[in-house]
Amino acid sequence: MTSLDKPTSDTDRTTRTDQQDAEAKTVTEAALFEAFGGVRGMVETVLPGLLFVTIFTINKDLHSSAIAALVVSLVLVAVRLIRKDTVKHAFSGVFGVAFGVVFAMMTGNAKDFYLPGMLYTLGLALAYLVTTLAGMPLIGLILGPVFKENLSWRTRNPGRKKAYAKASYAWGLILLAKCAILFPLYWWADTTQLGWVLVALKIPPFLLAVYLTWVFLAKAPPPIDVFAEMEAEEQAEKDRKAAEAAAAAAARDQQF
Repeated sequence: MTSLDKPTSDTDRTTRTDQQDAEAKTVTEAALFEAFGGVRGMVETVLPGLLFVTIFTINKDLHSSAIAALVVSLVLVAVRLIRKDTVKHAFSGVFGVAFGVVFAMMTGNAKDFYLPGMLYTLGLALAYLVTTLAGMPLIGLILGPVFKENLSWRTRNPGRKKAYAKASYAWGLILLAKCAILFPLYWWADTTQLGWVLVALKIPPFLLAVYLTWVFLAKAPPPIDVFAEMEAEEQAEKDRKAAEAAAAAAARDQQF
């Protein structure tokens, strides 16, 4: 019996399965970092708010704190532009800081610097929950293009849709829990207390949500690469037309 004739052992199958699982987890981890900005994106999210609350804690001056936060956000965008990196995370940070600055300047209340971001977090939490209940979990809409599956998970990959639903519920509930802490502080705490708690809650809930997303997707069926399917279909169509052209040319040759 040759090596090709030997049946595959349980050990070999287990080894291949473990390798496939490890590759799936690695791909999922890389995709999540790409989608959510990685370590650099987290720094860009935290730094403006941290600078605002630090300066305000020292001098209690709304204008200097707000301007410093806005300037550092613009610097982060400029650095990304110079390095020709993706700027979507930095731009989102600039818009968030800009809304906070404008709102706080209009009301004269330093705590209002944080209010637009808090309202955005609440709206995002509700969006995760509502879209999941509607059968189109938001995390799937976000990550589908990253995994090159687009919306194929909705109808062709039920196991993956279930994983996206679990992840979206996790994001929604975690963000709601964060809002349950922050909104009472907005009414009862002073600006410094609210600011430091908000900064402290920037990264841990985010990391928890990303980790749970990774766990759910790592155990889910692999994504269907719709781009590869489209390329294969285009190539098959080209091959078909080439074969038809060759057959037509052969038929003409036989006539002569």
